[in-house]
Parts: sequence; C-alpha cells; structure tokens
Amino acid sequence: MQKSLSILPVLVSGLVLATAVPSFAQTVDSSAGPLHATVLAEGLDHPWALAFLGDGRFLVTERSGKLVVVESGVVSGSVEGVPNVVARGQGGLLDLALAPDFETSGRIYLTYAEPAEDAGLQRGTGTAVMAAKLVLTNGGGRLEDQKVIFRMNNFDNSTRHFGSRIAIADDGNLFVTLGERGSMERAQDPEDLAGGIVRIAPDGSVPEDNPKPEGWAPEFWSIGHRNPQGATIRPEDGRLFTVEHGARGGDEVNMPTAGDNFGWPIITYGVDYSGVSIGEGTEKEGLEQPIYYWDPSISPSGLDFYEGSLISGWQGDLLVGGLSGNVLVRLDMDGDTVAGEERLFEGQLGRIRDVRVGADGAVYLLTDEDNGRLIRVAPEGK
Repeated sequence: MQKSLSILPVLVSGLVLATAVPSFAQTVDSSAGPLHATVLAEGLDHPWALAFLGDGRFLVTERSGKLVVVESGVVSGSVEGVPNVVARGQGGLLDLALAPDFETSGRIYLTYAEPAEDAGLQRGTGTAVMAAKLVLTNGGGRLEDQKVIFRMNNFDNSTRHFGSRIAIADDGNLFVTLGERGSMERAQDPEDLAGGIVRIAPDGSVPEDNPKPEGWAPEFWSIGHRNPQGATIRPEDGRLFTVEHGARGGDEVNMPTAGDNFGWPIITYGVDYSGVSIGEGTEKEGLEQPIYYWDPSISPSGLDFYEGSLISGWQGDLLVGGLSGNVLVRLDMDGDTVAGEERLFEGQLGRIRDVRVGADGAVYLLTDEDNGRLIRVAPEGK
C-alpha cells in the first residue's frame, strides 16, 4: 500500500489533536457509505488491546510485555511496573480495561500469561488478572499498587488458548474470558477454570450472586468455551456478548448468561484441523447454541457495540475483528438475533486483533503484526 504523510485531525473524547502521521488512502464502500481507514501509529510489537485515555492519548498492550502510550502518531513512552509475562506462543501481555472511575482512581486491569514461579507454583503458565493504579507522566507512566486479583487454578505448559478479554459490567464486576489451553476436555471440567468465563468483583473476590451450580468453581459464570478472545457489554441492557475461536470452522458469537454451558467440545460447528469430527454434533439438550457462527473461520478477536453517531445506521450493531480473516465484520443486530453480516477491508488491513469504538464515533483497530498498527475507521472527511 502506498503511504503518504498527512496532517489528520483526530477527535478522541472531545480533544482534537493535529497529528502528523503516516497514512494510506484506503477506502471501502459500506452500508453507511464510503469508509476511510487511516493509520494513526505503527511500529507496535504485536499489539493486543487498546484503551482511550480521555486526553487524546491511547494506551496499548504489546504481547511481548510492554504497555505503551501512543501520542501524536508515535509511541511516546512505556509504562513501568507491568507484570512479568511469558511471551511465548499465544501468551504474553494481553487485554486491558480501564475501571469505570478511571478518571479519578487511575485504576486499570491487565490480563496476561503469568509464569508459575510468580504464582508460587512449580511449572507452567496460566491466565491472570492484575489491578493497578496508572500514573501518567510526560510521554509514559508507571503502575502503582499492583495486585494480582485473579489467576487460573491449574497452570500447564501449553502456549495456546489463554483467552483473554475483560468486560466490566454495569455493577462494576468483571467478566474475564479464559481459553481451555488447547486441552479441550478441560472446558467441561466444572472445577477447572480453563475454558470458561469467570465473574469476579473489582478486588478479585467472588460476587455473592454468581450462579454456583453444584460442583462448579465459584468464580464461573459459564463453561464450555474454547478460546474466547472478544467480550463486551451491550449498553442498552448490560448483557454480556463474547466471540470465540472454533477449531476448523465453528467460530462463535455467544451471549452467556449465568450457569450456561456452551458445549465445547461436546458440540461444535467446526471440525479438527485434521478434518476429523469433534464431539457429538452441533447440538445437544442442555447445551447452549451460539447466536451466530462462522464456517470457515475468521478467528475473531476484539468485539464492541457501535453506539456512536458518526457512522449512520450502525447503532446497536456488533463489530468484530478477524485474524485469519484479515477483516472487520459488522453484525447487523435485531435484538438478540444476527440479521446479517457485512465484511469490510477484507484482506487489506492485516490481522485485526482489537476493535474499540471511540467517543468520537470512529472505529479504532489494532493489527497483530511485527509492525502492528493503530488504525482509525470513519466516513471520508470525518
């Protein structure tokens, strides 16, 4: 793609920055008219998650273990005090979420692949959640009052399927998605936190109103998941939505409610990478169905509802990033039903790892590459 240097006014949380950044002329037709993708920053090392700091700056996790601040089109600095991570395979520094009271508390949450020794264990890695206070400085920042508020209860040596997204509910509790670490049977073990979605309080304790079916670990909200890498809360009613990777086919959009079992690997719409069938078919009594699935896979990662006014006609729809699909997907939502799918920038932007809607109504993407990029998608001229 041919690049040129341009001056782009970027509006984030009400602040306009005149920003000199590398950009490329990439426009696609869409249901909302022509959409323009502009690179805001590049040179990121496999970026995984994005947050808006409210002053025009962005906070980005890099899977290798850095938390960086992006300002005026460049990485202006890194944040000190991040957790020690195992950056191997699919592991590393993963998701990022700002607490609802971030503007006054500075509190953030990070998910990551934690080494066993930091957890007081003998071997392996597991998904963990750290809470900390972010103190921003000129260019970068530091974390203070770090505390691991959650970790998986069974670590192993796998380098796959850590999850891992955070969605903060209206009541302040955290939903955290966990992969089954490449061992499918773990997703049906009610005492093993792998392959599930947990619900924890901001301090890591277990909310009293968690579902707690007999035999389940108390942290569980739902089980039977393979590798959920997207999670978000629907603004209108506070419902949790997730996306997860299938095997060969069978990527799913789910709407987990308390005590649900989504069936992996008993039921699935995918097959093994070898082509061999998995489980008992696509449905079974007592196991939940996805509200939507992809076959072939797009490897979904990143999920957000569009509630802005900048892109006409998208309000209430789900936006999903695709890794193997190299695509941004809009799911046309009719209540709890997916009424249609629109694929955008297919094969043009790279592996889309995260999708976030900004306060300006634009859509912001991260591409998971050695030279990862932060990209803004908006109608031309806006």
